[in-house]
Amino acid sequence: MKRRSTTELLDSDAGTPVEVARSLRDLRWFNRWFGGVPTVRNLLKTVAGGSSGRELSVLDVACGDGYLAQRMEEEFHHQGVSLHFALLDRSSAHLPPDGTMPKIQGEALRLPFQPASFDFVLTSLFMHHLAPDDAVDFAREALRVCRSAVLVHDLIRHPLHLMLAYAGLPLYPSRITRNDAPASVWQAYTVEEMRGFFERAGAADVAITTHYLYRMGVIAWKAKPR
Repeated sequence: MKRRSTTELLDSDAGTPVEVARSLRDLRWFNRWFGGVPTVRNLLKTVAGGSSGRELSVLDVACGDGYLAQRMEEEFHHQGVSLHFALLDRSSAHLPPDGTMPKIQGEALRLPFQPASFDFVLTSLFMHHLAPDDAVDFAREALRVCRSAVLVHDLIRHPLHLMLAYAGLPLYPSRITRNDAPASVWQAYTVEEMRGFFERAGAADVAITTHYLYRMGVIAWKAKPR
């Protein structure tokens, strides 16, 4: 199945504030029930090393309403690991209106931070929005800003995944979601394509796992300075 660049309405906020908010709620529902939460949890458990008492800073890029960051912060707190998230999104309308996490409006391809500002950079369901060259540019930026690794949760492009996305259209209340769900699968990357982006960007090692309903989890480790 060849990748096809397809317009996603949420990228351009092509809807009323109510429609955008409804689509963000749909994303939260997808993450809760269709693999997003366990995939991100697995990534963070792997890099946290299973030890309690640790404090880790995480930049969540293209965070939307911050649902995943809030949930992971709460879950890991109960396990003795303190995750300190900063939320970044290109649109301030996507960011949560309140909360204790720092919120930054900014561009993913030009992250407004000094090198090695965070232990980890995390992004969820974002990289499939990028053209291949932009995906490499983002990977390079994320590696620059992290101290240890970049964590990616994203979809896997596959014909059966596309069939499932179209089959679910009657269930989606948001017209934005009805457009964006199959568009996301058309634009998604394969595991090997994703690995290639981070290798081109200079990652020291790239570990990719596959998860429920065509999800991938990527850990791209940063090269140690010489």
